[in-house]
Amino acid sequence: MEVVRHLVAVQGQEPNWPYVGLWTRIDDFRHEQLEQLIHDRSVVRSTVIRRTVHLVCADDFAWLRPAVEPIVSVALRHAYYAREIEGLDLGKLAQLGREVLGGRTLTRRDLGRLLGERFPGRHAGRLADAVELLEPLVHGPSAGVWGKWKNRSSIEVTLAEDWTGIPMAAERRLETMIMRYLAAFGPASVMDVQAWAGVTRLGEVMERLRPRLRAYRNEDGKELFDVLEATLADPDLPAPVRFLPAFDNVLLGHQDRRRMISEEDRKRIAPAASGGVATFLVDGFVGGTWALKGGTVLVSPFRPLTDPEAVLAEAERMLPFIDAHTAKIV
Repeated sequence: MEVVRHLVAVQGQEPNWPYVGLWTRIDDFRHEQLEQLIHDRSVVRSTVIRRTVHLVCADDFAWLRPAVEPIVSVALRHAYYAREIEGLDLGKLAQLGREVLGGRTLTRRDLGRLLGERFPGRHAGRLADAVELLEPLVHGPSAGVWGKWKNRSSIEVTLAEDWTGIPMAAERRLETMIMRYLAAFGPASVMDVQAWAGVTRLGEVMERLRPRLRAYRNEDGKELFDVLEATLADPDLPAPVRFLPAFDNVLLGHQDRRRMISEEDRKRIAPAASGGVATFLVDGFVGGTWALKGGTVLVSPFRPLTDPEAVLAEAERMLPFIDAHTAKIV
């Protein structure tokens, strides 16, 4: 749980990816370690930063969800929802959602059906989606356990406070969010924090925090911030090959991603990025992509590898963890 807490939120848009992300960070990590945290409610799965699904420690979720609430609820303005919620009292919809879910867990389909009975003529599924944006809900354990790739067909939801027993924070704790982000991803700019969180107008908050931060300048002269106790890593430290899951925090943790991937390579994978692109690191930088197909890990370098054996060895080390059989460079 320490790694999940350190990263603040672990991208979990598809259930299996967080397991790969933890495996690549933790020696001897096993699937059941994360599954146990999900089942005992220490870690929850829900929509938080960047309005995408993440795994978060339960006590962190209680302040993080309110902190990023504007980026979550703004989705209700999109055309996808407009027709079905037009003219509705959203406060009343949220209250009804709380009443329907109070003390129990329902599938999204059942939640939508019950809401639809109170709002006839509206799209039931869209009503359920709207409540999930209006209220802090978490997903049932089956949505986050290791299993088949891609999302589960039926996701259960319940009120976060009922599930965790932890009251949601009454105010937006933006300073807490920034300090926790910097402890994991600093040095970073204001724009980096905003890109990671999906929340804007953090410049003033960062200025208030300045006495508690260490400031740097990068090669372009941009000011970067870090927590006072942090030290810069030795640039000569070895950076072994690492396989990352799609949507990994390493690549999505900054607005300026050139520290991890060249602009040329970022553009190369951009067309498929919304669907999730798994990558691997060589010497600390993205060296290419990988995919699991028919039990085989296909490793696709962006350019010829200087040490293909090291990349293949790391891919083969991952095989038993992801239930694959072979690995090859293509």
